[in-house]
Amino acid sequence: MSKQHDDDNREDTMRLDKWLWAARFFKTRSLASKHIELGRVSVNGVKTKTSKYIVVGDVVDLTLNSLPYKLKILALNHQRRPSPEARLLYEEDAQTTAQREAQKALDQASRITAAYPDGRPTKRDRRQLDRMKRGEW
Repeated sequence: MSKQHDDDNREDTMRLDKWLWAARFFKTRSLASKHIELGRVSVNGVKTKTSKYIVVGDVVDLTLNSLPYKLKILALNHQRRPSPEARLLYEEDAQTTAQREAQKALDQASRITAAYPDGRPTKRDRRQLDRMKRGEW
């Protein structure tokens, strides 16, 4: 039997892409693999390959939708389970969680202050802008 096949059956190690999928960070393993290949995931501070085997206690740094995640692996699960069970597989760093929430609040505030947060101006808005530009306001 090959070493690769032996590692797949061991309970104390697991492929990184499979763990990210099982922990519900990605909808498919191929999406997890793509993020790893793009360098958005590192294990213990080192950029890794998709085939990297992880163990309990490893620290995974992940950037997802431009938001940082720092996760300590608490358990390995070779099956994708419901979300409440998936949250038991890892522990998040409190500082990174606070940083992510601050970034979300900043993004939301910047959307609110935009001139047209819902997209292009309506016909009525455009007419008002034209009147302002001509000085008829």
